[in-house]
Amino acid sequence: MQEIEAKFYVRDLKQIESRIQQLDARLIQPRVLETNLRFDLPDGRLRSKRQVLRLRQDTEAKFTFKDAGKTEQGIVNRTEIEFTVGNFEQAKLFLEALGYQKILQYDKYRTTYELQTSEVYAHIMLDELPYGNFVEIEGEDIDSIHMVTEKLNLNMQAAMSESYSALFEKVRRTLALSFNGLTFENFAGIQVSPEHLQVQPAD
Repeated sequence: MQEIEAKFYVRDLKQIESRIQQLDARLIQPRVLETNLRFDLPDGRLRSKRQVLRLRQDTEAKFTFKDAGKTEQGIVNRTEIEFTVGNFEQAKLFLEALGYQKILQYDKYRTTYELQTSEVYAHIMLDELPYGNFVEIEGEDIDSIHMVTEKLNLNMQAAMSESYSALFEKVRRTLALSFNGLTFENFAGIQVSPEHLQVQPAD
């Protein structure tokens, strides 16, 4: 139930994918659209504790809880509890019946690779969001993430601890956006730069 990962903003996702394939990583989830709903109680207690309660729909529906965790050397280490549920809409109604409210919807396309060698085991996720592209590396420990980062020629110093929703808040403020949904429809025609996100490209 422990998630250890690093996240990077990248300019050329296709080039990163080419490097992954050269490492003989195995494609375990082809590109799929994810719909993510974040929930909180009306008093905002989860956000105040930097905790996440999420309902996700991709090839199946999943509940996820994450605690605040800690960040070390640009790598986030936190408890993650995740399990599959049978029906996305019913799960949403279940949370709302308990008093939780949807505070954000964010969509992304994700492609997932598994890299397993004698040296390292890791999952590499290629994420396409409405405001840019990212690589997430999830490994067994800090050393394995550093190793994969080096193999992909990514700059470890550019690793970020912010969530996609936190980056969205930065963009909303910077570009004075009025909408509250991180969806491809909302961002149609809007150009977002690394400066708007306040991130450093890792490639």
